[in-house]
Parts: sequence; C-alpha cells; structure tokens
Amino acid sequence: MYVRRNIKWNVVFRFAWKNLIVFTVWSIVVVVAYKYAESLAITIGIPFLPVGTIGTAVAFYIGFKNSQSYDRFWEGRKIWGGIVNYSRTWANQVLTYVADHTTKGATDAEGIKAIRQQLIYRHISWINALRIQLRRTTIFDRNNLTHVPDFKLVNDRDCIKHISTFLEEKEYLDVINKVNAATQLNRRQGEALKEIHRDGLVNDFQQIEMMRTLEEFYNLQGKCERIKNTPFPRQYAFFSTVFVWIFVILLPLGLVEEFHKIANGTMIWLTVPASILISWIFTTMEAVGDNSEDPFENYVNDVPMTAISRTIEIDLREMLGEKELPPKVEPVEDVLL
Repeated sequence: MYVRRNIKWNVVFRFAWKNLIVFTVWSIVVVVAYKYAESLAITIGIPFLPVGTIGTAVAFYIGFKNSQSYDRFWEGRKIWGGIVNYSRTWANQVLTYVADHTTKGATDAEGIKAIRQQLIYRHISWINALRIQLRRTTIFDRNNLTHVPDFKLVNDRDCIKHISTFLEEKEYLDVINKVNAATQLNRRQGEALKEIHRDGLVNDFQQIEMMRTLEEFYNLQGKCERIKNTPFPRQYAFFSTVFVWIFVILLPLGLVEEFHKIANGTMIWLTVPASILISWIFTTMEAVGDNSEDPFENYVNDVPMTAISRTIEIDLREMLGEKELPPKVEPVEDVLL
C-alpha cells in the first residue's frame, strides 16, 4: 500500500511514460496530417461534439469501474481489520479461559503455559499461511498487466519461514503439503480445543465461545478467498480500456478542428499539449481502477497484509508476556507491504 500522502511525480511518470509517448506521437501526426490535407483542400478533422459525447460516456463508465474496484480493495482491508480484532479476541480467550489448574490435576503450570503458547503460535502461523496463499500468482494478477511498472517489491509469496517458526516441525511438515494450509491450521485449533476441554482446562461455555471465534476466522478466510478467486467482471474491465482508447484516438481529430478555428489556424499546435493532457487524465483514471481491483497481489496499491500480520504477531506475543518482539514492518520507498 502506497503510504505517502502525495504521490511522487517519478512514480506517476513510471506509470504514464509509455502512454505519454504514444499520445505525443499520435497528436503530432494528426496535426501534421491535418495541415497537409488542408493544403490539398481535404479535411481529416471531425466535429468535437461526438468526441465530447464519447468522453462523457467514458467518464461515467470509468467512474463506475473505479467505484467498484475501490469497494473490492476496501472490503479486503475491512476483512483484515476483522482478522486483527478477532486475533486479539482469540489470544484473550486463550489466556483467560485456559485455566491455571485442571480439575483432573493432570496438567501443571508449565504445561498450561505451553498449551497457551501453542494455541497462540498456531494462530500466528494461520495468519501468515493465509497471507501467503492470498498472494500466490493467479491469471488475474499483476504479471498479466503490461502497463504496470515493476517496483521491485519483496516477493512475499513464499515466506514459509513465517509459518514454520511458530509450529513444531512435524506439524509444519504435515500442514505445509496440504492444498489449503490455513484451513488445516484452523482445524487443528479445533482439535486442540477438544483436547483441552476433555482435560478440563476449559468448560463447556468457554469451548463454545472459542469455537465461535474459530468459526469467525473461517468466515474471514472465506471472504478473502472470494475476492481472490473472483476477478473483477471482465466485461467492465475490458470494455473500459477499449472505450478509453477509442476516445484517446478520436480526441486529437476533434481538437485539431477546434484549435484551427482560433486565430486563423495559428493555434493549431495547441492540439498537441491539450490532447496529451486530456488523454493522460482518462488513461490515469482507467489505471487507478485497474490497480485497485485485486487487493491481495503484493503490489504497490494492495492491502498491506505483511504489516498487518506483523502487528498481530507483536500484539499476541506481547500478550503472552514475551519481551523479544520483532520490529514493525516499515514502508520501503513509501510502499507498505
């Protein structure tokens, strides 16, 4: 997620430079062709009214696409906000519900402490497993968008050490080979709850409450997977691009006619900067929506799941009483992963 309040112009240029070259060359070609055709008593200009009508329609269409794209991003961020809240709830339940003694007298204080740590550590592994799964490559992600520049961001799709660190080796090797490791980790939490309930470490009510929290984790995971696995409707994404470029191509043909009417044609070359500016605005609006529709792809404008996961880890380990905590994830070149 880009965190700087004002986007640097070099970042803007990295997104726009190829299009700017195309706009410049095309508008110059139109002006030169118009002047050459004029000397032959031929006109290649078109009235600006139909061009303006197309521009208005395209603006409405892009506005709808951007609104829906932002909704996908914001829903993703709200889901991860829910993961933060319920993660703290889970840790609080583990630390307060799992008793310091057992009615059966089978578990000592150190054993209770180990159980609490295992339940919280397994949850931290679940968070990181979910994050890594959501950032795996799909046919809809950034690798298939040629106009998106490479910011050389850290590849956060294969950081399995963030999972293995908090699991016993046997459990890690068993889970990591599953199709959906996050689902299996949450299931193991349920198995662990059954065992500690059997041992008398939690009562019936407490077990039910903790199972409801696990259920909420499944719900939040499912919501993330729904966004990940359901691309933005292609009819909107594709035709938005098509309509923008139709407008961009027609724009100089309409502007050249209008500027030719000013001061006996002496202002005709203003077609070039005006065309470049308007074309850049429309293509930028299109790119903004395009870069917001997939919020889990480890790109510059996506949900900062790494930073959120680290925040949860710090909070939960601190609740356990640990002192040696990892640092918060800081933005790199104004991008928070």
